[in-house]
Amino acid sequence: MAVKFTEEQLNTFDKSILIKLLVDQQEQVETLTKELHDVNEKLQIIMEQLVLSNKKRFGTSSEKMEMANQICFYEKDGKICFFNESEAVCDFGIDEPDDLEPKPTKKKKHSGKKEEDISGLPVNVINHYMSDEELTAEFGENGWKQLPDMIAKRYHFTPAKVEVDEHHVGVYASKTDGHMVKAEHPKALLHGSLVSPSLAAAIMNGKYVNAVPLYRLEQEFIRYGLSIPRKNMANWMIRLGEEYLGVLYDYLHQKLYDYHVIQADETPVLVNRDGRPAGSKSYMWVYRSGHMYEDRQIVLYDYHETRNSSHPREFLKDYTVSV
Repeated sequence: MAVKFTEEQLNTFDKSILIKLLVDQQEQVETLTKELHDVNEKLQIIMEQLVLSNKKRFGTSSEKMEMANQICFYEKDGKICFFNESEAVCDFGIDEPDDLEPKPTKKKKHSGKKEEDISGLPVNVINHYMSDEELTAEFGENGWKQLPDMIAKRYHFTPAKVEVDEHHVGVYASKTDGHMVKAEHPKALLHGSLVSPSLAAAIMNGKYVNAVPLYRLEQEFIRYGLSIPRKNMANWMIRLGEEYLGVLYDYLHQKLYDYHVIQADETPVLVNRDGRPAGSKSYMWVYRSGHMYEDRQIVLYDYHETRNSSHPREFLKDYTVSV
């Protein structure tokens, strides 16, 4: 239990005792701050899990009919049975089944599937042969012949690893006028940042393809010996989107005008953080090329808070129909 001093007691203490008390309090504050930070991290993870659990349990259903024949009715003697299918197909004269367990169906083994699975992978040939001395000891002098090799294949997986590429760029200066030049070298992906194309691709793939949260990517990188806070990863994704993917988006936007048909549609989406009440309806507009151009498909997304007609008018303002 912490000792609490009164103002009169503190006035009587020696200076050295007061300094010691202050140092002890600073250490306690640092310890409590670290513990509070750890608790906040755990609480954030728990809250994210709770939100996902509640969304899965109470969220709106998005089930829809995927196939045209998903809903069908039974036909009996040329007539469609809408509500009395049981009465139409019943037969009380048949015997009851002895076993309600479905009979296991034995699937025909597809020959050559293993070879198909590994056909596109590079192969490292590893030789395992006996020496002449071992063969002589086993079969005697010249008492053996070599048969075709037995081949056993195994997957070889190399875990991800992190390395540092240290670029040493030559710098040269003139002895006469003093001007300097640098040797040709690759430019940084983002100015003033350590991120490389391979690292940025790994983060994009984890976040937007595999749907892995940034805090889990942060923990995974720590296991590789790389400390990247999730805020840095988020900043990289935004800057890379603006500086690189934004240019590609604008280029594809212009190329889309070359098609004689452009398809467009809007889909409602719920956004929680855009200055409006949580769950407000927004719209994701989608523009794409027609199916006639199978080798040059373009799909572009354009987010807006409303489905006002001004949005497609602005997006397609430079589009003209060719006759």
